[in-house]
Amino acid sequence: MVDPWLTIVGIGEDGLSGLSDASRSAVSKAQVIFGAPRHLALCDAGDRGREWPVPFSVDPVLALRGQPVVVLASGDPFWHGAGGSLSAHIEPGEWVAHPAPSTFSIAASRLAWRLEETLCIGLHAAPFERLVPILARDARIICLMRDGSAVAELAAWLTSKGFGPSTLTVMEALGGPNERVRTVSADAFDLSDIAHPVAVGLLAGGAAGLSRACGLDDDTFAHDGQITKRPIRALTLSALAPRPGERLWDLGAGSGSVSVEWCLAAPSATSTAVEARADRMLNITQNATDFGLAHRLSAVEGKAIDRLDDLPTPNAVFIGGGASDALLTAVWERIPQGTRLVGNAVTLETEMLFTNWHADKGGSLMRVELAEAEPLGRMRGWARARPVVQWSVTR
Repeated sequence: MVDPWLTIVGIGEDGLSGLSDASRSAVSKAQVIFGAPRHLALCDAGDRGREWPVPFSVDPVLALRGQPVVVLASGDPFWHGAGGSLSAHIEPGEWVAHPAPSTFSIAASRLAWRLEETLCIGLHAAPFERLVPILARDARIICLMRDGSAVAELAAWLTSKGFGPSTLTVMEALGGPNERVRTVSADAFDLSDIAHPVAVGLLAGGAAGLSRACGLDDDTFAHDGQITKRPIRALTLSALAPRPGERLWDLGAGSGSVSVEWCLAAPSATSTAVEARADRMLNITQNATDFGLAHRLSAVEGKAIDRLDDLPTPNAVFIGGGASDALLTAVWERIPQGTRLVGNAVTLETEMLFTNWHADKGGSLMRVELAEAEPLGRMRGWARARPVVQWSVTR
């Protein structure tokens, strides 16, 4: 289209005065203006203003296709804004965007932090657990917050997780006449009059945070003893080789520890954990929540062989329990070329199963024997764990 009907405008707390000429022109010509109540007030939308529906939906905008419409978003519409949601439903020629400096950019300038060295996250509609994978001593994180009360809740949550010494820089109405910036530690948080919109600069202190190496301590997870033990889990993740954006099938997931570490290992990696026992399903969902991965790790109850047709196409498959010739055949028939398959065996029967499949399909067959030092009378001796046979192959 020569003349796009939709203009996506990034607006700051300085309102119309901070907009470019192109943005002001689009606002003045628009028949309908969509935005949050604050945005509509900042640009004097009046009767032309339409508040976003709750829950959020782009349908009201799409219903006006062809009419001059403006959508207002805070700062950069394509960074935690409506731009990405809208552009997924319209053709490139139908719209134009005029971004403004994002809240993250303004916050970084107030904090004197290099933005390329700062983690940026939206917590306005996400649980605080999303911070778990990225919290580490001296980490610099800018968080968009829901409202003032959420900042106090964040301080309490950080303190409960061992990050009480963290420094919080609370930044309200950045870039506007009511801007205010205050600093306080999480464990001594005493601010009670925080106004929306608000962002927090978090300089983490206290706890060390999660290790980024595969093979987290078993006690990190909720489990009933049915868990791929730390050393074997590290070897399993190495064989599965997670990459950004890839999906894992975790069949016979137990506690879901392999799924958790798969998601932690690569940005936007996702996992579908299949488990037959309802009590272990609870552990999987608890671990997904505790590690801030509930949006990337889904749990499916049932026998793996019965649920394969319901699962999205994987890039890798881990069989941690319940391996059988029928399951391997069903998996092999469904996964595309290039899919990585890894299975661990602790019984002679499963070892023989993997040995036969290795002879037929190839790949790598590895036997792992581990022992740990334990008291033996007044001295110490080696306590051997059951050997594990791992078969890994690419379809």
